[in-house]
Amino acid sequence: MAELLRVATAGSVDDGKSTLIGRLLYDTKSLFTDQLAAVERTSRERGDGYVDLALLTDGLRAEREQGITIDVAYRYFATPRRSFILADTPGHVQYTRNMVTGASTADLALLLVDARKGIVEQTCRHAFLASLLRVPHLVLCVNKMDLVDFDREVFEQIKEDFRRFAAKLEIVDVATIPVSALTGDNVVSRSPSTPWYDGSSLLHHLEELHIASDRNLIDVRFPVQWVVRPRSEELHDYRGYAGQVAGGVLKPGDDVIVLPSGLTSRVAGIDTYDGPVEEAFPPMSVIVRLEDDLDVSRGDLIARPNNQPTVGQDLNLMVSWMVDAPLRRRARVGIKHTTRSVRAMVTDVCYRVDIDTLHRDESVETLGLNDIGRIALRTTTPLCYDPYRRNRNTGSVLLIDEATGTTLGAGMIL
Repeated sequence: MAELLRVATAGSVDDGKSTLIGRLLYDTKSLFTDQLAAVERTSRERGDGYVDLALLTDGLRAEREQGITIDVAYRYFATPRRSFILADTPGHVQYTRNMVTGASTADLALLLVDARKGIVEQTCRHAFLASLLRVPHLVLCVNKMDLVDFDREVFEQIKEDFRRFAAKLEIVDVATIPVSALTGDNVVSRSPSTPWYDGSSLLHHLEELHIASDRNLIDVRFPVQWVVRPRSEELHDYRGYAGQVAGGVLKPGDDVIVLPSGLTSRVAGIDTYDGPVEEAFPPMSVIVRLEDDLDVSRGDLIARPNNQPTVGQDLNLMVSWMVDAPLRRRARVGIKHTTRSVRAMVTDVCYRVDIDTLHRDESVETLGLNDIGRIALRTTTPLCYDPYRRNRNTGSVLLIDEATGTTLGAGMIL
């Protein structure tokens, strides 16, 4: 199976995110004939002088009428080298929460900049969010180069401006590519219009990007999702624990500890749909069998005895608040962490981050829609967690409205 790369697009309004994704789908021949025909027909009916590839991702009527992206649109395609999931996220300030949703699981953030406008406020905002969400790789696409006659000086100035801003953030890997999503320059193949650019095309960069080392292969973390007991004649005594490996490498014979109970055992075997395997690593979904019959259930976490996560009830989080109702001190929320769900109370709203200046506003007492800030909370039962910067899987939580089940916010454990 080809390796999967998750990509989230970001940038200001009208920078061409949807068009770029449409161009990738079109030039890699990842469209069905009826999809392309529908886009051509819609473009013709609207009086466009070209086939508007943005229509491939902007599926809502309001999006097509306004020419903007409102909701996160996911598109899937593959090349012989790699499979891709593309999340087209909105550029408007009021849809910041949607960008957080799309980038939370991304391996790479594709940040678009209009070559005519350069680095703008939303560029900085989305770069900060990508850094906050610990997206390992970032590609700055200087789009609409055809509208500035593929001027090298324009490209180099934008590249330098972003480099100075990114120096304030925790962004490790940044690549900058001049493109034209409308005409396809440097999207799938190198363009003759930029002889001064000696880098790769966007697709080639996405195909060759090394992401295996981005995963935490040191700290074994296996949240139990389901206890497998077939109770059939041939598997009468079978007992296994199903879930997705969130960190580290598990092998038969490894000593393990089950948290929060603290019971210990050894891995007897690891099974998959295709049969037993000799090791399991992120993001494999497997069934782990233990040598001892322990009391293990959904929400428990399997780790190594000498490398355990923190087990506790007091958490400090960076939170992206996603609803109109403000988050206040002493608010009661539900917490979804890996496969465990618990109740919690907010003990403090510490500060709100001004995304434009990156300064902390410690005078606030609430967080509102699209705000990002630090809070403290206490859970009713202990959670087994790691800092988000160490493990994005065991370091992230969702804040849930207990009455309606609505997602209130996304949190990153500090």
